[in-house]
Amino acid sequence: MARIHFSGMGGTAMMGGAYIAKQMGHEIRGSDNPLYPPTSILAKKLGVPIYEQYSSKNLEWNPDFVIIGNALSRGNEEVETVLSRRIPYTSLPEWLRHNVLFKRKPVVVAGTHGKTTTTSLIAWVLQHAGLEPGFLIGGYPLNFDFPSFLGKEDSYFVIEGDEYDTAFFDKRAKFLHYLPQVLIVTSLEYDHSDIYNNIQEIERAFQLLLRIVPKEGMVFLCEDNQAKVLKDYSFSQYQTYGFSKEATWQVEVGMNTNLNKMEVFVFYKGRKLCTIQPNLFGNHNALNILGTVAVTHSLGVTLDAIKEGIETFAGVKRRQEVFLETGGKVFIDDFAHHPTAIRETLSALRKKYPDKRLVAIFEPRSNTTVTNIFQKELAESLEMADEVWLTPIYREEKTPIEKRLDKEELIRSLCNKGKYAKSADDFNEIFDYLCKKVNDNTVIVLMSNGACGNLRERLVNYFSMD
Repeated sequence: MARIHFSGMGGTAMMGGAYIAKQMGHEIRGSDNPLYPPTSILAKKLGVPIYEQYSSKNLEWNPDFVIIGNALSRGNEEVETVLSRRIPYTSLPEWLRHNVLFKRKPVVVAGTHGKTTTTSLIAWVLQHAGLEPGFLIGGYPLNFDFPSFLGKEDSYFVIEGDEYDTAFFDKRAKFLHYLPQVLIVTSLEYDHSDIYNNIQEIERAFQLLLRIVPKEGMVFLCEDNQAKVLKDYSFSQYQTYGFSKEATWQVEVGMNTNLNKMEVFVFYKGRKLCTIQPNLFGNHNALNILGTVAVTHSLGVTLDAIKEGIETFAGVKRRQEVFLETGGKVFIDDFAHHPTAIRETLSALRKKYPDKRLVAIFEPRSNTTVTNIFQKELAESLEMADEVWLTPIYREEKTPIEKRLDKEELIRSLCNKGKYAKSADDFNEIFDYLCKKVNDNTVIVLMSNGACGNLRERLVNYFSMD
């Protein structure tokens, strides 16, 4: 058994990898900057020493090797110590490849959107069906105690396949390490402008991913978006899924008004197979569910078991997660940060809460949304809300002004479309408004891929004192 140090342990994937290593019997420690939920919650559950802040002293316990997270780069004190002391090091994807995935049957879930929910759904359906899969998910599914599990050797291992790069010393997409035997691509859009210069470079990464699926493997591609352009690059069998009548697997969506639940009607080659009433909302989640049905059915799970698994799926933290209801107000936390994800989330909330005013709090935080690349698209997505608040741009000073998101232009665009929109100078202004001035009969959704000024925790604490 090895002594393994995880540098940059605060990411959900790194936390999940550490849990798997612990299950294998390794001694684990880690380090990162101060954590916030949900990873701070996972850190407590993991129960291993995690040093706050990066320091060469964190490596004085003499680990056998160090797993370096992709958020770290040259100049980080621990990175420099590892290189200077010649401590063996690797990335999490490469460690998983050699120590876990070669002994299992990887089911890889890739795509710009929907990865976390679809990975969680597939893992839960397989577990519910008694197949004892392993899994590693880049979010926190509510059906599991932890977003990773080693699972049985020779069983399936469901893993979220991220197209982001692997580490400062390995610029390949993470998912190229994951040995897919079954691959699903949920969507394909431009994102990660710090890694990819254009959509063609992203498509190229996905083309390489399809190249490593064995000929006896299976590929599932969403017919409704750019994922369909990958058909010609598959060396194995493939099926398509989506709302399109051209898809192998098709979906239609209805609404059970008595239960206030979405109904998902599943078809295979035009023949209706089943109706599912999930605890999820929105067309994007209907596609996530359909992809889950297609994948798990191909793995031998019965339709009855698939339906039961999906209907007992409780969701994922920070994916349309209701974290507070008080005085007619509903507070929701959502990870949406790409214009498409923002649009789909707001559309789903419109359907779920048709009689409530919808307020969107958006934090420009990702490496793409802090820039003006999606200037027009963000305005088009956010206009689905009745009211929009823009938070301060994350680490604004690090983005050159000529490339930075123009918040004032975004506000003007929304106001010209009849929306109430405001740019806040700090999170305290938004917090005060949400506590004291927002009307009842309102849904407030926090949209960020980060902490969003810790508004969630502050709001829970404030209203719990009433």
